[in-house]
Amino acid sequence: MNSVSSNPSFDFDSWASLARNNPQAFEIKRKITIEQAILQAAPQRQPRLRRLQWQLDQIRNTARTPLAASLRMQRMLWEKLAGDVGLLACLQGTAGPASSRRHTATILPFRD
Repeated sequence: MNSVSSNPSFDFDSWASLARNNPQAFEIKRKITIEQAILQAAPQRQPRLRRLQWQLDQIRNTARTPLAASLRMQRMLWEKLAGDVGLLACLQGTAGPASSRRHTATILPFRD
């Protein structure tokens, strides 16, 4: 069932089995894998990745269910991608503080 993966060494079924059968070992392996991924990033990016992982961990810790955590993480992802200061806005050159964004509109005169 590992046919769709950008990392051919990732075996979803074995991770799922570990999570079901030994949650403590799963959590240790998850943390080690995340740390290894962060360490592979450029040194100047590592602090930001650690902050992002901290945010994700807090979502997992405070969500009532894994599904709720997943939905909150998805919402966060979309905000970072398509929000006012997200990736798309940065690429389009429209990102910035709300006060610095230029809005244009046609002002219609009201008749007395």
